[in-house]
Amino acid sequence: MLFQRTLLQSKNVMLRQQPLRTSVRFIRTFKQEEQPRLRINSLAPNFTAETTVGKVNFHEYIGNSWAVLFSHPADFTPVCTTELGAFAKLKPEFDKRNVKLIGLSAEGVESHQKWIKDIEEISELDKFTFPIIGDVDREVAFLYDMVDEEGFKNLNNGIVATIRSVYIIDPSKKIRLIITYPASVGRNSSEVLRVIDALQKGDSKGVVTPIDWQPGQDVIIPPTVSDADASKKFGDFTTVKPYLRFTKA
Repeated sequence: MLFQRTLLQSKNVMLRQQPLRTSVRFIRTFKQEEQPRLRINSLAPNFTAETTVGKVNFHEYIGNSWAVLFSHPADFTPVCTTELGAFAKLKPEFDKRNVKLIGLSAEGVESHQKWIKDIEEISELDKFTFPIIGDVDREVAFLYDMVDEEGFKNLNNGIVATIRSVYIIDPSKKIRLIITYPASVGRNSSEVLRVIDALQKGDSKGVVTPIDWQPGQDVIIPPTVSDADASKKFGDFTTVKPYLRFTKA
């Protein structure tokens, strides 16, 4: 008995001497002064993140294409489910314009994969084909300021839902448009497509587009272009005011 008790005591001492094996997770502290100030024509910040199609380097994903990066408050939420379904249905139209879509939610990829099944069912999609970023640590949400005022205050304190941010980015990786909706309002996917048409028309033809412009409608000659140069470049045009001249695209 004495031998057994001594042996047991020795084992207990050995166990106490074993180093503790614990998993330590790095906790990110978000500071407003470290957040990039993003504006139209700012270089879109690059990042690497896990997505529903694997790890993605954002700039490499864009390549020589345009891109739409848009965030969603959370998985399995009603408005987001309708939005992702609508964008997925319009993906062939974005493809025609050389635009890549990429979504984001501050939950994990495994959750996204389950959510996608609901999106496919509700929107009657054969297959959901663009990536959704799993921004569990909210690094991308911080980088692109995809939270509201209260959300920003809570970034360091647990789960924070993102708001509905939309960034349109061109092949040079510059931000060309920023639209931000509150979490309660669904986006207009047709408007995102329309804006891309307007941006691409302006880039290719050196024009600007009027209110509610749609492809095929007249465009505006910038005031920086003289009448003589406008005639050479565009041919016929209509002058409403010296600073307002319309022409065919």
